[in-house]
Amino acid sequence: MVGLDNPDVELDILYEINDLAGRLPGWGRSLVSFVGEWGIPVALVLLVVVGWLLARRRPDAPTAVAGVLWAGVAAGVARLVNIPIGEFVARPRPFVDHPDLDVLVEGKHGWSFVSDHASAAMAIAVALFLVHRVLGLIAFALALTQGFARVFVAVHYPTDVVGGFALGMAVALLLAPLAMAALTPLVRAASHTRVLGWLAAPERPAAVGVVAGSPPAGGGGGGAPDRPEPRPAASGSGLAA
Repeated sequence: MVGLDNPDVELDILYEINDLAGRLPGWGRSLVSFVGEWGIPVALVLLVVVGWLLARRRPDAPTAVAGVLWAGVAAGVARLVNIPIGEFVARPRPFVDHPDLDVLVEGKHGWSFVSDHASAAMAIAVALFLVHRVLGLIAFALALTQGFARVFVAVHYPTDVVGGFALGMAVALLLAPLAMAALTPLVRAASHTRVLGWLAAPERPAAVGVVAGSPPAGGGGGGAPDRPEPRPAASGSGLAA
């Protein structure tokens, strides 16, 4: 194992994490590669779907659904923003300059900075957290695992992952007001149509008390309740007239 005595601390951390791959059996290496490449992204998409299923029944359904939709859109925006960043920095993948790394995912091309997987995962996590705290925390855990896996399989440097996290968080937070201003009216309008009414269908509170328009209990067609007729006073009772 490489000791932490390298002047390049990031490179040292990369080797320390990647060295763990050499200790795994073949099936373990395949599992980590699949989870880091496809498993976590699919899990994050499923979280977005669950978020929508929960948000569409809330009293503020149009706003909540718009927030969940922003989680998916933010991931795509983060990846688009990363295109010029990657071209500008032009950082090769770590295995290009360090061929002794144990690469678990083959066929990776393009620039290393920043990590698309990390930026998209963090964008989803932050946007979901703004709508649903529990789902957001689960997504945060998945995003952190995603970042670790990208270094583990030797396709990114640690700072590629940190940069991806920063980019995803910035996109999800800074563009959220603009996105919500655009998405909320669209969701509200769509929910009132026959075709897309299922997009946001808030539950209506159950009626409390007497339903409007129904006759009161014991009444006869909506009039005042029957009252007993007063009895006439007996003669000679001594009561004042």
